[in-house]
Amino acid sequence: MKRIVLVSGSSNPSLANQISDFLDVPLVNPQLVRFANGEIFCEIEKHVRGADVFVVQSTSAPVNDNLMELLIMIDALKRASASSITAVIPFYGYARQDRKASPRTPISAKLVADIVTVAGATRVVTMDLHAGQIQGFFNIPFDNIYASPVILNYIKKEIFTENSVFVSPDAGGVERVRFYAKKLNSDIAMIDKRRTGKNIAEAMNVIGNVNGKECIIIDDMIDTAGTLVEACKALKKNGATKVYACATHPVFSDPAIKRISECAELDRVIVTDTIQLTDAAKKCDKIKVLSTAELLAKAIHRTFNNDSVSSLFI
Repeated sequence: MKRIVLVSGSSNPSLANQISDFLDVPLVNPQLVRFANGEIFCEIEKHVRGADVFVVQSTSAPVNDNLMELLIMIDALKRASASSITAVIPFYGYARQDRKASPRTPISAKLVADIVTVAGATRVVTMDLHAGQIQGFFNIPFDNIYASPVILNYIKKEIFTENSVFVSPDAGGVERVRFYAKKLNSDIAMIDKRRTGKNIAEAMNVIGNVNGKECIIIDDMIDTAGTLVEACKALKKNGATKVYACATHPVFSDPAIKRISECAELDRVIVTDTIQLTDAAKKCDKIKVLSTAELLAKAIHRTFNNDSVSSLFI
């Protein structure tokens, strides 16, 4: 008889608990201990032999600690004779290093794919990959879940009007923005972004009509919020009346919260709970967090029952 076991790492316990509630499956919190020298020890304090195990762990900051924790949990489960091990990684760290952008640099997203597979994962489920081609780095089944149903529902109920326009913060995100615009029969615009260094961006030109419009910026993640702030300024300079920002992953590296709080041109930031917010982010009244727990729970349930996951988004 098939049996499901849900295991949580330490990176996002709140999300794991919500998934557990939706699935009505007890959550297993493995014993995770850090020795004085930083080594991680893991013990699964539940019988998992022959079970289909789902390990929920975002590889968010501290990225290397959380990634290593995930690998050690997978190895422990493999050695405990789990029938299958699905790594549920709501936020896939190192996803921006998906190609050689310059000579003598690594493709770290591929390296992470290799070590997750070697550790013993038999399947990976993640959400809104920064680069879709990362799916091809894996030689095991891989599901890229989209947060768009959750974000789209909020936009429709709370901020969308006939005067709204969807905005891509760069050329690479136009396809993502076009999806939202098509669903709500709206126009799109784009920011022509010029990078002057790593994590440094300067928004230059707005392509499309935003004069007198309520702009909704759509992105996959917000890191230092430099791009976001410059985009907001450019949109307001071109006549936008309001500016909202929606992103799946609230990375919020320093000084993101300070920038968001001090940006007068930005009205609200809508993110999901793929990454657990810091205390500073929780105190920022501009930030609204949406839950992806039900969506991930449905994906886990369908995977366990060998049902279609893609039908969640059709």
